[in-house]
Amino acid sequence: MTPTITHINDLVARCRKGEQRAQMEIYDRYYKAMYNTAYRVTGHSAEAEDIMQESFLKAFTRIDSFNEDATFGAWLKRIVINQSITALNRSKKLAEVSYNDELKNEVDSVGVAGENYGSDKVKLVLNALKNLKENYRICLTLHLIEGYDHEEISEIMKISYGNCRTMISRAKESLRKKLQQHEN
Repeated sequence: MTPTITHINDLVARCRKGEQRAQMEIYDRYYKAMYNTAYRVTGHSAEAEDIMQESFLKAFTRIDSFNEDATFGAWLKRIVINQSITALNRSKKLAEVSYNDELKNEVDSVGVAGENYGSDKVKLVLNALKNLKENYRICLTLHLIEGYDHEEISEIMKISYGNCRTMISRAKESLRKKLQQHEN
């Protein structure tokens, strides 16, 4: 085992004992990545922050259910993605009016949570991705950015494996068309 994994396992063990300092160390280590994940799924910074906070609370209250089949980071990311999708489904059911988030951490000019996307092509692709249909955007984000395979995505989104493959294929084609339109 590498020292980092051993350290995380030690922190998890301390969290199981209720040590707040260990919880804070885990939070400091993972909050940016979890915010970025929630933001890429929801598209709203305030919602992503709420989801990130709720996910950490859920993880810390259910830390005993973490069995080390996967890494702690992967387990936490799964919680964030599930919370994000739940929030999206809830907002659809309530037919919420979208709001203009004025304090979105300067996402348009800098990138998600301070990541610097200097390339115009990267900005173009991210903007085109934002403009896809919601289910296409979520599938592509999970597949291309988060690194989930088709089987995991179909489980997360509660769709069949075949439907997942088709949706990702159509999402890629839709993204390709949007990018080609911008070039012309």
